[in-house]
Amino acid sequence: MTSERAIENDQAASLPDKVWATLDRIAQRAEEDRQRAEEEDRQRAEEDRQRAEEWDEKMDQLRASIRETGERMKETDRRLKKAEALFTTQWGKLVESLVEGDLAPLLKERGIDVEGTAERSNKRRNGEHMEIDIVAVNGAEVVAVEVKTTLRPNDVKHFLNKLSRFFEWFPEYGGRRLYGAMAYLRSESESAVHAERQGLFVIRATGSSASIVNAPDFEPRAFP
Repeated sequence: MTSERAIENDQAASLPDKVWATLDRIAQRAEEDRQRAEEEDRQRAEEDRQRAEEWDEKMDQLRASIRETGERMKETDRRLKKAEALFTTQWGKLVESLVEGDLAPLLKERGIDVEGTAERSNKRRNGEHMEIDIVAVNGAEVVAVEVKTTLRPNDVKHFLNKLSRFFEWFPEYGGRRLYGAMAYLRSESESAVHAERQGLFVIRATGSSASIVNAPDFEPRAFP
């Protein structure tokens, strides 16, 4: 009996030590877990920071590329517009030169004797502007010519409006019969056919000359 109590007393005495040892192990594991969690959080934060820096760098590169592309597109657009303007101006002058040079004999074939021509007749008043590319005239008749590199349907409509107000703007030609003519290098959407149906002479510049392409029995309309 006595020895059994002694063993029980020894076990009771050693129990707190075991408890503390267990608590120490738990505390140590908890600290290790905390440190491991902090290290994982630090690594994740570093990875997030690196990804953010890489993303910012890529976005900066993309923005720079977009700006560079935009600048190139602006420059290309500027050059295209410059080339288009040069083409339109030069071809327009060429067409006018061809038409004016051939205009008198062409109209004579259609029964109109031209005594003189004027190029780019301009009038301005009250903020409005009227321009006729070529005017061919004799004592009884006047032919107003509109010159287009490309003849489009709206060009015909616009020119008809000009003819309706021709004598208002150019009273010096009053008392004459007015005819209209449209000259061009190329025609879109049967614009030349439409012009002829409106009673206009249709003149096409080809190569180094020009020709009236109206039907042989065409009768020009007197305006307005």
